[in-house]
Amino acid sequence: MSNYVINHLKELESEAIFVIREIAAQFENPVLLFSGGKDSILLTHLAKKAFFPAKIPFPLIHIDTGHNFPETIAFRDALVERLGVKLIVGSVQEAIDKGRAKEETGADASRNSLQIVSLLDTLEDYKVDAAMGGARRDEEKARAKERFFSHRDEFGQWDPKNQRPELWNLFNGRKNYGEHFRVFPISNWTEMDVWEYIKLENIELPSLYFSHQRDCVVRDGVILANSEFIKLKEGEEVVNMTIRYRTCGDMPITGAVESTADDLDKIIEEIATTRTTERGGRADDKRAETAMEDRKKQGYF
Repeated sequence: MSNYVINHLKELESEAIFVIREIAAQFENPVLLFSGGKDSILLTHLAKKAFFPAKIPFPLIHIDTGHNFPETIAFRDALVERLGVKLIVGSVQEAIDKGRAKEETGADASRNSLQIVSLLDTLEDYKVDAAMGGARRDEEKARAKERFFSHRDEFGQWDPKNQRPELWNLFNGRKNYGEHFRVFPISNWTEMDVWEYIKLENIELPSLYFSHQRDCVVRDGVILANSEFIKLKEGEEVVNMTIRYRTCGDMPITGAVESTADDLDKIIEEIATTRTTERGGRADDKRAETAMEDRKKQGYF
């Protein structure tokens, strides 16, 4: 008898690869939503493994708000060139210039929700019928409601009370013309699973995720990177801090954590002892108790 044993990381990997291959089999124009964060990088790595030695058979879509960390954009471009995949970029600035989206004003202004318009326009322009993303159920309570195959109507909207059963890993990708699916192959992964797998597979990440020095502004308990997109409020000051990021979004809304974890082992040890959720430092999630679910219903990632 064989002594072959599969650990939980390899089981999660197999599940995700199965879902990715199912997407390629069921849909005509699938894409991978790429933010430059660790989860979308992990998903891209899994897609590479799913079809190796062939190239990834679908393009990557990045919605560029214009407020990204420079490290994220540089990493994105290098990864796309290395993998030889097609990159489609949707521009929030372009949507604003066309009058499709309205720029927020004030000290807490953000382009996070403005991504919805650019995302839906890009999906429609390229006739995308399945957009896979790196969202996980343990990240946030609204994302915990998602199925692997999450149906979106002709307006790109999500109805959390009208989702399809997924029994025995049978995924129903049937839809009407103009509708599409968001698919989440790593739904069952935790933040710890992600970091342990990154270490196991030696996956390269942007430097943002590791401890570094940065000029910051502390606002409402959230450590934000000082940048041209931050308008200081009265009494706020710029302080140089030793930080790293657990999640990666726009500069004006992504909170950092004070940390000296500069390698994967230290990060894993840090996560094992933390009592703060991964998105606990995201200013966009603090706008309302149901901020994420409200955005998702409108067509957010």
